[in-house]
Amino acid sequence: MTESGLTVPRLLRGVLRRLLGAFAVLLGAATVAFTALQLIPGDPVTVMLGPGTAATPEVKAQIRAQYGLDQPIAEQYLHYLGRLLTGDLGESYQLQRPVADLIGDQLRPTVQLALAALVLAVAMALVAAVATAGRRPALRAASSLAELLAASSPSYWIGILLLTAFSFQLRIFPVAGDQGLPALVLPAATLALPLAGVLAQVLREGLETALGQPFTLTARSRGLGRGAVLLRHALRHAAASAVTLAGWLSGTLLGGAVLVETVFGRPGIGALSLQGTTNKDMPLVIGVVLLSALVFVVISTVVDLLYLVIDPRLRST
Repeated sequence: MTESGLTVPRLLRGVLRRLLGAFAVLLGAATVAFTALQLIPGDPVTVMLGPGTAATPEVKAQIRAQYGLDQPIAEQYLHYLGRLLTGDLGESYQLQRPVADLIGDQLRPTVQLALAALVLAVAMALVAAVATAGRRPALRAASSLAELLAASSPSYWIGILLLTAFSFQLRIFPVAGDQGLPALVLPAATLALPLAGVLAQVLREGLETALGQPFTLTARSRGLGRGAVLLRHALRHAAASAVTLAGWLSGTLLGGAVLVETVFGRPGIGALSLQGTTNKDMPLVIGVVLLSALVFVVISTVVDLLYLVIDPRLRST
C-alpha cells in the first residue's frame, strides 16, 4: 500500500476517535448535571409557579405531566438524551423560553470577556517570561513571587481590589455594565491575572531549559543576540508545555466568568447559569453544562492542531 494510502485511513481513524471522545465528554457532562440537579432539594413545579403562588394539586400535576416530571427518573433521563441528540435543549422552566435562545442571547458578552482575558493573559505571560528567563536571580525571584500571588488569589478578590483602585478611587473605569471597551478592561484583567501567573512560570521554566540546549549555544556562536535566540529558537521549544496548560486553563474561563460577571454586574453565561442553578431550572443548567463541555472539546482540538504548528515532527507521525 502506498504512503498516501496509509495516511488517509490514519486520518479517518484520528477524526473518528476525536468525534467519539467528544460524544463521550458531552454525554458524561449531561449525565453528571442531570444527576446533580436531581439531588438538589426543592420542587421544580414550585419554582415555575413562583413564590407565594397558590396552585391546586391538580394544576401542579398537569404541569408535571406537561414537562414529563411525573415519569420515573430513568425515563426522564432517556427522554432528555433523545432530545439532546436532535439538538433540542428544551425550554427553561422559569423563563419559559427555549434554552438555546437564552444561551445565544447571553453568549456574546461571555465570549468577549473570555477571549479578552485569554489574549491579555498570554501577552502578560510572554512579557514576564521572556524578560526574566536566564536573568539575575533577584529579578526572577521577584517575578515568580508576583506570579505566585496572582495565581493563588481568588478571582472575586482580585476583582474587588481592581474595582476599589481603578473605579472607586481613580474613577478610570466604570463600576459595572458591558458598555464599550472601558467596561471590559477590569473584568478581563480579573480573569487574566491568575492565568498569566501560571503560564509565565511554566513558560519561563521551558525557556530556561531550552537556553541550556546545544542548539541554543550553536545559535549564539553564529552571532545571534539573546533576544533573537529567545524569540526564534527557545520560545518554540518552550511553547509546547505552555500551550497544553493554556488550553486546559482556557476551558476554566467559562467557570470563572460566573464570579467575575457577578462582581462586575455583567450579563453573560455566568449570570444565566447562576440563575438556573438557584431556580433548579434543569434544562437551562444542563444546556450551560453542555456548552462548557463543548468548549473543552473545541479547545482540546485547537491545542492538538497547535502542536502540529509548533513541532513539525508530529506531522509525519
